[in-house]
Amino acid sequence: MKLLTKYTVTALSELHDQIPPFPRTVAMKIMEEEFGCPLESFFSYISEEPIAAASFGQVYFARTTDGNNVAVKVQRPNLHHVVVRDIYILRLGLGLLQKIAKRKSDPRLYADELGKGFVGELDYTLEAANASKFLEVHSSFTFMNVPKVFPHLTRKRVLTMEWMVGESPTDLLSVTAGNSVGNVSEYSERQKLDAKRRLLDLVSKGIESTLVQLLETGLLHADPHPGNLRYTSSGQIGFLDFGLLCQMEKRHQLAMLASIIHIVNGDWASLVRALVDMDVVRPGTNIRLVTLELEQALGEVEFKEGIPDVKFSRVLGKIWTVALKHHFRMPPYYTLVLRSLASLEGLAIAADTNFKTFEAAYPYVVRKLLTENSAATRNILHSVLLNQRKEFQWQRLSLFLRVGATRKALRLVASNSETSLDHSTSKATDTIDIAYLVLRLLPSKDGVAIRRLLMTADGASLIKAMVSKEGEFFREQLCKIIVGILYQWMIKLFGQGITITQYSRMVLANGPSSKESGLSPRSSLPTYDYNSIFRDRRLRVIFSKVLKSASRDKILMLRFSWASLKIIITASTLACHQLVVSLSEAYLSKIFDAPKRYAVSA
Repeated sequence: MKLLTKYTVTALSELHDQIPPFPRTVAMKIMEEEFGCPLESFFSYISEEPIAAASFGQVYFARTTDGNNVAVKVQRPNLHHVVVRDIYILRLGLGLLQKIAKRKSDPRLYADELGKGFVGELDYTLEAANASKFLEVHSSFTFMNVPKVFPHLTRKRVLTMEWMVGESPTDLLSVTAGNSVGNVSEYSERQKLDAKRRLLDLVSKGIESTLVQLLETGLLHADPHPGNLRYTSSGQIGFLDFGLLCQMEKRHQLAMLASIIHIVNGDWASLVRALVDMDVVRPGTNIRLVTLELEQALGEVEFKEGIPDVKFSRVLGKIWTVALKHHFRMPPYYTLVLRSLASLEGLAIAADTNFKTFEAAYPYVVRKLLTENSAATRNILHSVLLNQRKEFQWQRLSLFLRVGATRKALRLVASNSETSLDHSTSKATDTIDIAYLVLRLLPSKDGVAIRRLLMTADGASLIKAMVSKEGEFFREQLCKIIVGILYQWMIKLFGQGITITQYSRMVLANGPSSKESGLSPRSSLPTYDYNSIFRDRRLRVIFSKVLKSASRDKILMLRFSWASLKIIITASTLACHQLVVSLSEAYLSKIFDAPKRYAVSA
C-alpha cells in the first residue's frame, strides 16, 4: 500500500509537470501583444526556459525593472477553441453514458459546470482577482503563504505574481524516498529524515489550511493538487494557481463541521442528517435505508484511542459507494475538500504509514467548537457531549478533550528517539494538559461555549464525572492550582521578601509544561492568576447551579464532599511543604545546602 500510494502520487505529479512547453518566441510574442510595448519596459530578465508547464500555460522566472523577482504565466496559443471542443466532446460522452446506465440525474450538468470554470480560467485577470481575494481573506493565518499579484503586469493572457521560493511536495517525497544512482544513495540519512519532517509538516499545515478554508473563511482553493503547493523556508505552506475558487454557504460549512465530528464519534445517523443539511442527500431519499447502509459500510471501521484507525481515503470510498447507489448530489466544495484531504493523506502515507488524517484534523475542529460562541456551533457541541437528558457523555468528553488538546500529526520518522517529531506529551501528561486547558479556558473570553455547556448540562452528571475514576486527572490539576494559590498566599503572609524557589517552581509547574504555566527560571510568580477562577462570578453561578442540581442525590454529595476534603488536605500539605522548603533555602542555604538534598518530591 505504501509503495502503491508513493508511486501514484509521484506519477500524477510527473504527469502534471511533464506537459510539453510551447516555444519561447511564441510566449514572448503573446506578452508583447498583451502589454502593447517591448518587454524591456517592464522586465530586466526573463528565463530562457519555462520553469513549469501546465495545460493552460507555462511559467517563466523573471525580474522586473525595479528588482522584484516574479513568476510570469503565459497562456498557450489558440486555447479557447481547444477548451470548447473538449467540453463539447465530454458532454456528448456523458449524455451517452446517461442513456446506457439509465441514470436519473443528468451528468452533462457536470460538463457544463466544468466548462464554465475552464472558460473562466482563460482570462488571467479573473485569476489575478481570485488570488488577491484569497490573499485578503486568509491574511490572518500566518502559516499560509499566498503570493501577491502585480496588477500592472497582468493582462488577459499574462499573469505576473510574486515569486515563491519553496520546495514542492514531490521534491520532498523524492528526497524522503532516497532516490539513488546505482547502489549509491544521493542523500544521507539525515537529509532523508529532515525532508520527511518538512513533508509531514507541510501535510499537517495543508490539512489545517483546508479546514480553515472549509470552516472559517468558506473560500476554497479549487485545484489543491501537490503541484500547486510549496513548503517555504519559514515553515509556511504556499499556494499557487488561483484559476478557480469555490465559495461555500455558511450552513454548509457548519454541516461539514458536524460531519467530521460524527465520523470520529461513529455516529452514522447524525452523519446522514449532516449530509442532508449539506444538500448532498436528495429530497425524498429513504434516510433510514441510507443510515443502515452507512452503518453496514462503516461499522467495520476500528477505533484506536477514539479515532478511526483507518485511512481517510477508505472512509471516503465507503461513503462514495453509498452515495452512488442513492444518487447523492456532490456539490463542488464537497468534492474539492475530499480531494484535497485525500491528496494530502497520500503524500503523508508515502512518508509515514502511521499517519492518520482524522487525528491531524480533529484538534482544529475541537478548538473551533470550544472557542466559537455561535448558536450553530453550540448546538453541535451540545449534541456531541450531552445526551437527550442533558447528561454529560463522559467518554465522548474525554475523547473530545484528549484528542483536541494535543496535536499528533507529526510522528516519529525513525526508530531512534533522537529524531522524534512528535510534539505531544505522554498519555499521562496529556490528561493533565487537558484539565489545565479547560481550567484556563473557563474564565477567559474564549470560554463562553464551555460555560454555556456547563449551564445547560445536568449538574448531577458533572459531579458524577468529577468524582469518577476518569475524573482523577481533573482533581489532580485542581489540587495543583489550590497548592499554587495557598503557597502564594503563605509566602505573602510569612515570607516577606522571599521569592519562589527553583524547587517550588518545579512543583508548581508539574502538570502543564513550564512554558504553558507561565513559569521561567527568572520569574518570581506564575504569570497566570489562578485566583481568577475562584473570583469569577460566572463560574460561581455555574458551580451553585451544579451543586443545587446534585444536592438531591445524598450519596453523590457525600462522595463529592469526601473528594473535596481530600483535595484540600493534600493541597494544604503540599503548600506547607513548599513553604518550609522555600524558607529553608532562603535562610539556611548560606550555612549548608541540606534542604535541597532532602526535599521530598511532590
